[in-house]
Amino acid sequence: YGLPEVSGNVLNYINRDYARELAYDTAELANRVKANVRKLNDDQRAVYEIVNSSITSNTGRLFFLDAPGGTGKTFLLNLLLAKVRSEKNIAIAVASSGIAATLLEGGKTAHSTFKLPLNLNHNETPLCNISKQSDIAAVLRDCRLIVWDESTMSHKGAVEAVDRMLKDVRSNDSLMGGATVLLAGDFRQTLPVVPRGT
Repeated sequence: YGLPEVSGNVLNYINRDYARELAYDTAELANRVKANVRKLNDDQRAVYEIVNSSITSNTGRLFFLDAPGGTGKTFLLNLLLAKVRSEKNIAIAVASSGIAATLLEGGKTAHSTFKLPLNLNHNETPLCNISKQSDIAAVLRDCRLIVWDESTMSHKGAVEAVDRMLKDVRSNDSLMGGATVLLAGDFRQTLPVVPRGT
């Protein structure tokens, strides 16, 4: 039919996003989990167990972890991420700011990961720029846990946009597309909005 030959690059296509999420050293992570689970205090252990239960039973629950700075939120989030990844599953780590994202293993900003619009005030129903056929959609479809640190800094439209996107990408009308999602933050560090305040 006069069509060009299929190149080897097409036949050997690899979803780099997916490969990156599965490239963790599972043995090293399992050792880290084993060593650090013992360091959890009672409150951290309760959160660890309930979130881990949702992940293993695949019930897709939404959690919010509210705790003051210095209480070990980041330690707990990294431990949960390591637990999921040590079992050769996908865990997505995002944060509302770049600095917070650097503290999570494999962390990226929520805007970068979820392709959120930069100005969420311009649209009544903001949308993530992720299609069902994209590489990141495949990752989000198969992820067992999404951790969003400093979520208290985010515009409500960002969380709503991620909810809509996950429902679409995962073909599931449950909250957050049926994924287990752990939002973390500290409202004590979020300043109140004062109308006409300068």
